[in-house]
Amino acid sequence: MKKWLMLAVALLMLTACNNKEESNIESSVASNKETTVGYEMLGDSIEEADDVPKEAEKEILAAFDEYIASFNSKDIDRYINTLSKNPQGFDVNEDIEVAKNVFAQYDINRTASDVTIVKYNEEEAQVYANLDVKMTEIKTNAELNSSGRQVTVFVKENNNWKVTSVYYIGNESQQ
Repeated sequence: MKKWLMLAVALLMLTACNNKEESNIESSVASNKETTVGYEMLGDSIEEADDVPKEAEKEILAAFDEYIASFNSKDIDRYINTLSKNPQGFDVNEDIEVAKNVFAQYDINRTASDVTIVKYNEEEAQVYANLDVKMTEIKTNAELNSSGRQVTVFVKENNNWKVTSVYYIGNESQQ
């Protein structure tokens, strides 16, 4: 049981990129700038931001896809490359250490659906997604499945979109 509790904590830490602040479910404070996550985590409707230029939309969605794919591939260098060098919602070094440990102990597959840019400006974008997470402990073959909703906040760094914070809330009924 203790191992599963540790697994759940590791999953939450990685999914939320070690977010230090408790997120207010309806509107989370993302940084010193007091920006608000553009989606009510308990709401049912997802409104796409209407002011996203097509080229920026392609870049942001590609950055989100790479963030998910790099994590699933357990390629630490590739995963690190998706993260902001100056994140607002997590400590990069702590996140890397947790990722290394989790990659060594578990096979993980995160599947995103309903991926939508919900807030955008030239320097920041927020991407909403429903996530299904399947984890299998390599040593025991024990499985843990969960699902939830996530808003991934990206910032523009050196002309690339990088993850700066993540807000995640798990669904009540876990598999």
